[in-house]
Amino acid sequence: MRLRPRHMLLFIALLSLVAGWISLPGDALDINGFKREVRVHEGLDLQGGTQVLLEANPPKGQAFDSDVLNGTRDTIERRINGLGVSEPLIQTRGDRQIIVELPGVDDPQRAVQVLQETALLEIIDTQGQPLPEGYVVTTSLGGPEDQAMAQASPVAASPETSPVASPDASPAAAEPSATPAGPVYTTIVKGDDIKDAYPTQDQNGRFVVGFELKGDAADRFFKFTSENLGRPMAIVVDKQVISSPTIQGAISNQGQISGMTLKEVQDLSIQLKAGSLAVPLEVKSSRTVGPSLGQDSINRSIIAGIVGLGIVALFMVLYYRLPGLLSVVALIIYTAVTFALFKLIPVTLTLAGIAGFILSIGMAVDANVLIFARLKEELRTGRTLSSAIEAGFDHAWPSIRDSNISTMITSVILYWFGNFTGASIITGFALTLFVGVAVSMFTAITVTRTFLRLLVDSGLARHRWWFGVERDPQEAFGAAD
Repeated sequence: MRLRPRHMLLFIALLSLVAGWISLPGDALDINGFKREVRVHEGLDLQGGTQVLLEANPPKGQAFDSDVLNGTRDTIERRINGLGVSEPLIQTRGDRQIIVELPGVDDPQRAVQVLQETALLEIIDTQGQPLPEGYVVTTSLGGPEDQAMAQASPVAASPETSPVASPDASPAAAEPSATPAGPVYTTIVKGDDIKDAYPTQDQNGRFVVGFELKGDAADRFFKFTSENLGRPMAIVVDKQVISSPTIQGAISNQGQISGMTLKEVQDLSIQLKAGSLAVPLEVKSSRTVGPSLGQDSINRSIIAGIVGLGIVALFMVLYYRLPGLLSVVALIIYTAVTFALFKLIPVTLTLAGIAGFILSIGMAVDANVLIFARLKEELRTGRTLSSAIEAGFDHAWPSIRDSNISTMITSVILYWFGNFTGASIITGFALTLFVGVAVSMFTAITVTRTFLRLLVDSGLARHRWWFGVERDPQEAFGAAD
């Protein structure tokens, strides 16, 4: 059963009020912090930031496929979340590359360093010998060549302070040394065994990396430390020794790594918590976008949108008169609903995405043009206003449906292609165009039609001039068949 026009008008009014409230900037009339959570998500080209292109560079003989690349991407995503970057974009491109976009990053060099480093943590049995900081070792998990150290920067400990593995442990001092020819050290605990890692402070107020081990690793570590009291062990990151403490007591599921600056502690915590990279990554290119350029893009886009909307509204009113005026009201409702959906989904708006949004405004008007052109033809054949409105919508609907569905299919293909190639410009354009076209079908068929039906019921504007019909033999239209 069809809803009465007045009931539909009530629904449209409520929808418009909610959409307008969500779309308005600021925290006006905020309810339980909802508007603070629902906000515009700006892409790299609008708020500035850094874009990095990383390429996997696996060592010779290491198996590498799409699953390894996707796993590396997931690890990078966890690291970026640890950095606190808002709305990052991480996606693969081709079979070896990963594109990382970091909007609003104020220290791109640090971000790139955290992304690129492999951060493979190992706690090794040094066979009773203290190892100096900076010493490169070969462990039971492989040597430095297996980590492709030429492509991954090692994490270096601060030379001023000797690191310790627990509050009770004492460091062993030694001078840095070159790569040993020698022994293969047994790995007791590795990065995959870490349950959690976090920056904290020891009893002396020094910044350290606290870590917690998983069940099996905790048991293994407790057994090792209890059997080797008074002997040294070494904490190794990317095959380089950063700590060589003496075991003062049995350690179970928790430990600490110290001897680093606060920034180094924070970065290592992020890397250990996120996990080590499956393959080393090489930075192929890095691009920084300034926030001033992004704001300038926003300002120009707003001007373009206002000018475009104004010209379209003027054309519709001059050519279609009263129906054109109603379509402008429907277009304003369309804009509010679409922008509210962008904030709710959420859609990360880019400059290309705004272009897709503005283009979808044209698509929304196009549906009204088809309807009103058909409406004028029906009126010229002598139909009454009510029957002409229904016939105009019924006959225009197949064209509207087919054209909009074709555009939505194209948007889906563009979105898939943009994801596959790592082109965020394409995905942003495709997503906003898809959402905009979907909403335009609702506003053109439901909102405009409801307005015209109410116009018939009210008995207003019955003269042919209001509908752009100049040569109809009737001076007025009947309200019913």
